[in-house]
Amino acid sequence: MATTKKAKSGSTKKESKSKDVKGKDRKSKDLKRKDAKKKDAKKKDTKKKDTKKKSGKKGTSKKSSASKPAVTTETAALRIPSAEQTPTAFRLGADWTGEVTDLDPRATPGFAGDKTDGKKLLVLRDAALDDLQERLYAAHHGEKGGRSVLLVVQGMDTSGKGGIMRHVVGAVDPQGVDITAFKAPTPAEKRHDFLWRIRKHTPVPGKIAVFDRSHYEDVLIHRVHGWADEEEIQRRYEAINAFEQELTDAGTTVVKVMLHISAQEQGERLMERLDRADKHWKFNPGDIDERAHWEAYMEAYTRALRATSTEVAPWTVVPADRKWYARIAVQELLLEALEDIDPQWPVAEFDVAEQKERLRATMD
Repeated sequence: MATTKKAKSGSTKKESKSKDVKGKDRKSKDLKRKDAKKKDAKKKDTKKKDTKKKSGKKGTSKKSSASKPAVTTETAALRIPSAEQTPTAFRLGADWTGEVTDLDPRATPGFAGDKTDGKKLLVLRDAALDDLQERLYAAHHGEKGGRSVLLVVQGMDTSGKGGIMRHVVGAVDPQGVDITAFKAPTPAEKRHDFLWRIRKHTPVPGKIAVFDRSHYEDVLIHRVHGWADEEEIQRRYEAINAFEQELTDAGTTVVKVMLHISAQEQGERLMERLDRADKHWKFNPGDIDERAHWEAYMEAYTRALRATSTEVAPWTVVPADRKWYARIAVQELLLEALEDIDPQWPVAEFDVAEQKERLRATMD
């Protein structure tokens, strides 16, 4: 494990210049993503027309209510968010000194649409995310020193972590993703350093690892309930920063998300679980007990984010009172992470033409 804590730096001017550069890079990436999908859209349009001709039907064809909208030339552009359509959430810099409670959990930063628009955007960008994930797996799986992604999802109870797993992470090929939901440590795990059980689930090259709760529980709930003193909490902050620097140096892009929900919204979601028999299994009486510590949790999050939002592993606070917005915001973060890696399809290590001839020889 690396032992040197990543120093926080950067003036306001440097941040401004960095944002300008990122803005230009963003436009370039958007154009590339749009161009890459136009070809796929045209193919699907052609196939759709051919199918209609073969069936001898004119007008509209029957479509399953569960099927996803066809990607057309017109809708392909919606997969690529414009400057007014990019759900950015609240991205914290390495020198962030704010308060979590100053960030509106019902806001929709970077996105001017409503719930319907957000749901459409989520579906329209599924194909882009799936394609990038498959490229990552194809290009780096089994490759020593290959690239990978770690998505850390933190949040209070009912903040929507499960929805992120189903609606965002669930859009990609399961063989390229490892999801770990960290619960209270077992007696065996308690005998080791708090990062011991975390290390076993970091992503291998070519994969996306997702933490549903994570090593941050050891500086959040432990601070709130006094299970660790201030000196120990500070030691853990430093250990976390060194750990994430180590992951980055090994080729892992670390994406950290706090799903920020309000106390009022959490109360309504808990009440829904009590009102509905099909939701009782999700309810834990302890959730009500933890609500009594709400302010302490917000303070614990503020301190943790200040101490561990670094240049290599910055935090993003995602407003989570609107589930649909939280999902497109996390989807956007994953798309950006994969685009920065820019995985390419591996070049064939065999003579393609020769193999085609061999295959033809076995066909009628």
